[in-house]
Amino acid sequence: MTVPIPRDIPELPAVPGPPLLLPAPVPATAVVAPVRRPLAAVFRLLTAVAAAAGVALELLLGPPARVLSYFSVQTGVLLAVVMLLSARRAWHARRPLPSALTGATLLYALTAALVYHLLLGHTTPPFSLTGATTAPERWHAQWAALQILHTLVPTAALLDWLLLTPSARLHLRQTAAWLLYPLAYLTFFLTRAAFLPTTSPSRYLYPFLDVAAHGYRSTLANALLLGLAIYALAVLLVALDHTRPTPVRRRA
Repeated sequence: MTVPIPRDIPELPAVPGPPLLLPAPVPATAVVAPVRRPLAAVFRLLTAVAAAAGVALELLLGPPARVLSYFSVQTGVLLAVVMLLSARRAWHARRPLPSALTGATLLYALTAALVYHLLLGHTTPPFSLTGATTAPERWHAQWAALQILHTLVPTAALLDWLLLTPSARLHLRQTAAWLLYPLAYLTFFLTRAAFLPTTSPSRYLYPFLDVAAHGYRSTLANALLLGLAIYALAVLLVALDHTRPTPVRRRA
C-alpha cells in the first residue's frame, strides 16, 4: 500500500541565526559599478602633465638619444602614460588599471627618486641628464627638470597611491615581475655602453654602473645590491598597501 503524496507541503520552520553567505567566484568589482571620481582624475591628469613636462624639458636641453637612455626619464614617460589612462578611467567611471601596472609604475618612480637623492644629487662632478659639467643653478631649466622628474612627480605618484587609491590591491606575487624592467634596463645599459666609443662622455650614465672605472665585477655587484634594494622596496609597498586604511569607499 502506497502513501498518497500530499498536495500541499507544509512550511518549514525558519533556521535560527544569520544566513550563511557562501563565497562567490565573481569579485565584487564585477557587480558593483565604479563611481566617477573627478578629483582623482584631475590630480592624475596634472601628474601626467608634470611628468611629460619634465621629460620634454630634458629633451630640449640635451641630446634625445642620451636623455631617453636614463632610467628616470623612461620612468617619467611610463608614469605620464599610466596617469593619463588612470585619469581618463576615473573621469568616465571606468574600472581602474590593473594593480600590477600601477604598482610597478609607483615602484619605478620611487626608485628613481631615491637613487637620485641618495646617490646622485651630491656627486662630483654634478649629476646631469644632459651631460653638463657644471652644477645646475637653482630655478633654472636644468635644475627644474631634475626636480620635476626626481621630486615632484614621484611625490605626486606616492600621494595618489596613499590618498586616492584603494588599499590591498598589491600582492607579493607581483614583486618578482616588477624586477623584469630594471633587469632589462641593466642589459640595455651595458649593451649600449659596449657599442659606444670609449671616449664618449655619455657612455656610462650612472657612476655606480661605470664599468670603465670599476670593472664588471664591481659594477655587477653594485647592480645586484641595487636590485635587492628595489625588491625590498617592492615588498615594503605591498606590506604597507595591506596595512594602510583605504581612502576610497565603494570604489572598484
